Amino acid sequence: MEKQKYYITTAIAYTSGKPHIGNTYEIVLADAIARYKRQQGYDVFFQTGTDEHGQKIELKAAEAGITPKEFVDNVSGEIKGIWDLMNTSYDKFIRTTDADHEKQVQKIFKKMYAKGDIYKGHYEGMYCTPCESFFTESQLVDGKCPDCGRPCVPAKEEAYFFKMSKYADRLIEHINTHPEFIQPESRKNEMMNNFLLPGLQDLCVSRTSFKWGIPVDFDPGHVVYVWLDALTNYITGIGYDCDGESTEQFQKNWPADLHLIGKDIIRFHTIYWPIFLMSLDLPLPKQVFGHPWLLQGDGKMSKSKGNVLYADELVEFFGVDAVRYFVLHEMPFENDGVITWELMVERLNSELANTLGNLVNRTISMSNKYFGGVVENKGTAEPVDDDLKEFVLSIPAKVDAKMEKLRVADAITEVFSLFKRCNKYIDETMPWALAKDETRQDRLATVLYNLVESICIGATLLESFMPETTEKILAQLHAGKRTLEDLKTFGLYESGTKVTEAPEILFARLKLDEVMAKVAERHPQVEETQEQPLEEENVIDVEAKPEITFEDFEKLQFQVGEIIACEAVKKSRKLLCSQVKIGSQVRQIVSGIKSSYSPEEMVGKKVMVLTNLKPAKLAGILSEGMILCAEDADGNLALVAPEKDMPAGAEIC
Repeated sequence: MEKQKYYITTAIAYTSGKPHIGNTYEIVLADAIARYKRQQGYDVFFQTGTDEHGQKIELKAAEAGITPKEFVDNVSGEIKGIWDLMNTSYDKFIRTTDADHEKQVQKIFKKMYAKGDIYKGHYEGMYCTPCESFFTESQLVDGKCPDCGRPCVPAKEEAYFFKMSKYADRLIEHINTHPEFIQPESRKNEMMNNFLLPGLQDLCVSRTSFKWGIPVDFDPGHVVYVWLDALTNYITGIGYDCDGESTEQFQKNWPADLHLIGKDIIRFHTIYWPIFLMSLDLPLPKQVFGHPWLLQGDGKMSKSKGNVLYADELVEFFGVDAVRYFVLHEMPFENDGVITWELMVERLNSELANTLGNLVNRTISMSNKYFGGVVENKGTAEPVDDDLKEFVLSIPAKVDAKMEKLRVADAITEVFSLFKRCNKYIDETMPWALAKDETRQDRLATVLYNLVESICIGATLLESFMPETTEKILAQLHAGKRTLEDLKTFGLYESGTKVTEAPEILFARLKLDEVMAKVAERHPQVEETQEQPLEEENVIDVEAKPEITFEDFEKLQFQVGEIIACEAVKKSRKLLCSQVKIGSQVRQIVSGIKSSYSPEEMVGKKVMVLTNLKPAKLAGILSEGMILCAEDADGNLALVAPEKDMPAGAEIC
């Protein structure tokens, strides 16, 4: 039976400089999806690459004293090197300076012009060089680019324009009849309300003020506008030819199943790109997913801020799979994620070294200690085994459901819930106690077999996200790879197999102070001089409440709480209901923070909780405390959290 195709693309990376970890997140996310689709049995084609034309490149090359081609060769090579470092399994790396791409772009431009969709005119307006975008005065935000926030400059030049309005109604109808086309849904609403419904302006698709681009061959003074050039890579890379000579690969793979892009370029991919395809009489991609940003702890990564993190440096500290785990696990489905050195160390120690690494190491060590490394299923079952098996066998379907909706972070959480359940099983069965009883050796063997089998299932599910770790686990257990179909059955690990005699530590724990000392050594903070202008202090004055005595204050009890589960309160626009671990207890707390936090974003956070507040019902749900937040003048909320990692239940005093 022929495999079903799956064509996935990332946005092609702009060759203005080295990509930071936020840029790298996208290729790792796409790789995880592509690998999972392959596990499902799809014939996957995964394309990525580099976007290499435009005025910004021309300027940067001039600054560096080299030609634009030399400049993009260097940067494209660096980008490809990072993609390879992160173990991404792309099938095609396209460059927009590839000769076959450039030839097709010229033919596409000519075809659109002959069709009457492109016409010649003059442009006068505001231009953002970093974004390669024109804007009207009304589109600017505080006089700056609405996309990147940087200054725009007046520009006037002869240009070719694409008649966007010609296809606008058709695109609106497509979006309305294909709700899956733009995801998440909030991105769809933004495009419809901010751009399509108010009416599209014709789009400038050529430039004459610089030369570094693909020439319009019938009007050599013009080069093709970078977005028309860049977007067409999704079809030229798989063999599209607008003269009707497209390759079998194009016929097979188009339309794309998924364009994976950053939320900042969603307009280009859900408005301009579909309209270009309509002009070429080609079907639209099945889905465009605009993922959120991965931010540094103090905001969006920026070289000017000096807060940029790069994948290769993080890999030096933590290893490839640890970095893959972090960027995938910490990124919510719809809201921006946050990356800090401190959080990476915490996740490495708690999730990777403890939950996973220690589980594998303990299981192999006990197998060697008690049975010379031989793992046998003696069939001495107890009810606790059934509970473990039922839980383990339920995880593949849960992972599949999350991946189907591109909720990759949630899928990884499901996989790690399997490993956590295995650790609980060790506590329940206490192999060390069974080992002391000669009459219970068969029971001990069965327990260890169940652990090894569960780990094999978990390792198979982990492969899309952390492929090297999966290989290491299976190699130590001397287990073969399994298909996702195999995971419906518990007990496929061959009884009598001998595990490795020398288990490898998968993830070594790190000390935060040592890591931060190395970071400080590499990235010393630059002290501001007095000559630098002081930024206006960002403060808020609030109306003072009546004074209280110390005795009044002593009545309040504040503790650290860990959010272990959270869901939106139905029929409420403001409320989230969280299950909060405080010491050994779990409390239910309802909070009006839905505007600033998603339920998925809340899970795992440690927060400040007022624990002796009298329980009350909000929207019919009992709330047993209060989660504390800060609020700015615009109503934006920020959870109050301990600066350092503190255990759930720690008293705040």
